[in-house]
Amino acid sequence: MTQLAIVEAFTDLPDIRRTTGQRHRQALCLALFTLAVAAGNRGFLAIGDWLKAYHAELVALFAPPKGRLPSYSTIRRTLLRLEYPVYAACLARFFGVQPLPGETIATDGKVLRGSYEAISDDPTVDSHPAIMLVSAYLVERGLILEPYEVESKTNEITRIHPTDGTQGSGVRV
Repeated sequence: MTQLAIVEAFTDLPDIRRTTGQRHRQALCLALFTLAVAAGNRGFLAIGDWLKAYHAELVALFAPPKGRLPSYSTIRRTLLRLEYPVYAACLARFFGVQPLPGETIATDGKVLRGSYEAISDDPTVDSHPAIMLVSAYLVERGLILEPYEVESKTNEITRIHPTDGTQGSGVRV
């Protein structure tokens, strides 16, 4: 039997979990997590309830070894050791979230509230600057791309390199 596309999306990820005691493949855990979150479950207990509610359907769909699905705590432990950017890249490839030619990308810069940190009570000592992020939004598809950190006191427009030379916060690819 062929593998489901959602499981194949995560098969190339390096599994950094200990090999001792592994019962479930990392790709299966990530596929179930992705589907549970897409179904509106927030939190691992809700994911566990979702796994129980749809146990028979999920076993029939994924055909796991010995007919057993990973528990929510197994999925949680898998996510704790996972590198987020690698998971996000696999997910973006699976869903095809790449800007297409002619799409409008709107950008916006934000300062994270509470990220400013005073190192010392001495007013003459420099403090840690606030974290500034720039996010991009694909207007035609309504998708938000992963935000990235920029240097302090940087304008988000200067961080975007448009391919057609347009200016402004909406850039056509």
